[in-house]
Amino acid sequence: MKKNGLHLILRSAGLIILIVLLAKAFVATSCSIPSTGMENSLYKGERVLVNKWTYGLRLPFSNTRLGKGKPQKGEIVLFNNPNPKHSATAIFKREVFISRCIGTPGDTLMLNDELMVTNEQLFSPDSKALYLYPFEGDSLMNVILKKLEIENNSLTGYQDGMLMRSFSYYEYYLLQQELKGKLNLKRVNQAESKGYPFIIPAKGFTTKVYPWNINLLCNTISRHEGKQATVRDHQLYVEGFPVTAYTFTQDYYWMASNTPANVFDSRLFGLVPETHLIGKANLIWYSPKKGRIFNRVQ
Repeated sequence: MKKNGLHLILRSAGLIILIVLLAKAFVATSCSIPSTGMENSLYKGERVLVNKWTYGLRLPFSNTRLGKGKPQKGEIVLFNNPNPKHSATAIFKREVFISRCIGTPGDTLMLNDELMVTNEQLFSPDSKALYLYPFEGDSLMNVILKKLEIENNSLTGYQDGMLMRSFSYYEYYLLQQELKGKLNLKRVNQAESKGYPFIIPAKGFTTKVYPWNINLLCNTISRHEGKQATVRDHQLYVEGFPVTAYTFTQDYYWMASNTPANVFDSRLFGLVPETHLIGKANLIWYSPKKGRIFNRVQ
């Protein structure tokens, strides 16, 4: 009887372990919050349940997904590290991060030099604006315009004793890089922008290359698109050929921490491809803080 009882206990324990493993592989998983980066949404030491079906179940040891779903802006997402120390490491073996999705495929974000969202009004890099500069700088301006091959920029008028020309934001950026402070360009009736428009790549859509996104695109292509990409002399090369735009083969996302000081987000590892998504954080099942257990993740 004792032997039969022990055998029954072992079988029951084995069955429970099998059910837990299957549930973790195919239904949900648990994630421990390692830092203060997601406060006040999630606190260090908390444990959350992650729904692995929200974005389509990624089969174990594979990039194949069952079902469809895409992260929405504001959702807190669990994903594998897009830029591990050893690039050959299989996706499912990489460390996991948890961050808030703030950019979905096709979105435009205004990011500054530190790749932080500036919350400025969005604009197209090709949209025009009027700029003023001193009369004595016109000779230098004409030399630079010829060098950069910027055409159709004849004088449009005068204001406050200064010359006025029309430039797109892209042209203005190139001029600023070339002038290096030798000539001050003042935007007419508008505050100077602190950010640059970054378009989050979407599957099947072509993204233009600009000076402010060239390195991000290069890293994304070489890490996740399976192609050789380099930047030489401010020009993007893909498979050895210069390109001014690139059509991506999968969707990408921009992830951000709640706390700006925590850089374990897209500022550090770049765009997150759909193949690296694990699931949506849904429920807090353990917390060192009172009153938070079984709260929904917001």
